[in-house]
Amino acid sequence: MTKKEIATQAMDILEKKYPDAICSLDYRKDYELLISTRLAAQCTDARVNLVTPVLFGKYPTLQALDEAPLEDIEEIIKSCGLYKTKARDIKGIARMLLEVYGGKLPDTMEELLKLPGIGRKTANLVLGDVFHKPAIVCDTHCIRITNLLGLSTTKDPAKVEIQLRKVLDPQRSNDFCHRLVLFGRETCKARSPQCENCELSVCCTHYIKNHKADNTGSTQKPALANA
Repeated sequence: MTKKEIATQAMDILEKKYPDAICSLDYRKDYELLISTRLAAQCTDARVNLVTPVLFGKYPTLQALDEAPLEDIEEIIKSCGLYKTKARDIKGIARMLLEVYGGKLPDTMEELLKLPGIGRKTANLVLGDVFHKPAIVCDTHCIRITNLLGLSTTKDPAKVEIQLRKVLDPQRSNDFCHRLVLFGRETCKARSPQCENCELSVCCTHYIKNHKADNTGSTQKPALANA
């Protein structure tokens, strides 16, 4: 199969398995998703979802976040790790959104990347979920699984994004990335992948290669790729 054929089959399979492709971060306002994703750096979404109700409950507007004492934000988000840097970014984001963008999220990659602490992964998530534009969120699950499928060949997020844009249907790419997160947590786990029970085994380059090797009687099975 070509990479585009593999991509289409994988998207079809995961769409059937996970009809509702939704972000695992909880939010009510557009900017809350931006800030929540910033907090999720080197932190679990589950932890962020415990912290943000407290943060946004105490500071429910951009104005309130901008005026909030830095030390108080640090204390609230401390369990998310890197809290000093993240707290500065939160205040910087709030101020820049108010002063430069009139309190609204910009809707282009170029402008989103100007916000403090915001990289391509977060910008892609916002573009896809908030503005419903074609987007590819290259988190660890996306990188690991697309490497195994043979759709990408590197662990570098920016390069993976470029490679995936060539093979994924842009209208389905954002939902596909959400489904990869769910699939990566449930089946294609980094340390204990369930290859024998994997729905994607029919189009997984890594699995097919290993399966063929086993059928030839090879005694040495290729190691599972890690991403």
